Amino acid sequence: MEAFLVSLGVVAIGEIGDKTQLLALMLSARFRKPVPIILGIFCATLLNHAVAGALGGWARILLDPVVLRWGLGLSFLAVAAWALVPDKLDDGKEVKARTALGVFAITVSTFFLAEIGDKTQVATMMLAARFDSLFAVVAGTTAGMLLADVPAVLFAQVAAPKIPFKAVRIVAASLFAAIGVAALLGYGSS
Repeated sequence: MEAFLVSLGVVAIGEIGDKTQLLALMLSARFRKPVPIILGIFCATLLNHAVAGALGGWARILLDPVVLRWGLGLSFLAVAAWALVPDKLDDGKEVKARTALGVFAITVSTFFLAEIGDKTQVATMMLAARFDSLFAVVAGTTAGMLLADVPAVLFAQVAAPKIPFKAVRIVAASLFAAIGVAALLGYGSS
């Protein structure tokens, strides 16, 4: 349960103001079809985080526990610094979708690609290396992504200007830093 709750909290907080949340806002404002967008976010996140979690679990098996602890601790501190940098959504080509399946496909592909190398994907990999429960980590990070992105989809026009993204980035960075320090100090180690 700890792996699920920590994963959920880290990603839900870390995702606020992230480029994929901005992507959710943009897709919702553009297509105004929340159901295929939410399903697309779910599918893309589940696939992306399952791959990241598997890589993290593999690292946990292969690396010496002391090396893993220091690597995780330093990585979480690096992600804490990264969380302080505001994300901006790149302006790309205009995309058109005529059907709900088109909106779903656009959402899956853009979310999956946007998550590659993103701090929430890196966090998923680190959490899977930290906790010995791939299912709990991937379920938690996927739920955390949905917890942050579904409201963005549903309230795209109203909520975006009112979210204090700078304060959220500071809270997310603090959370990542606390986990990093705890890992370096050996808290929660088996």
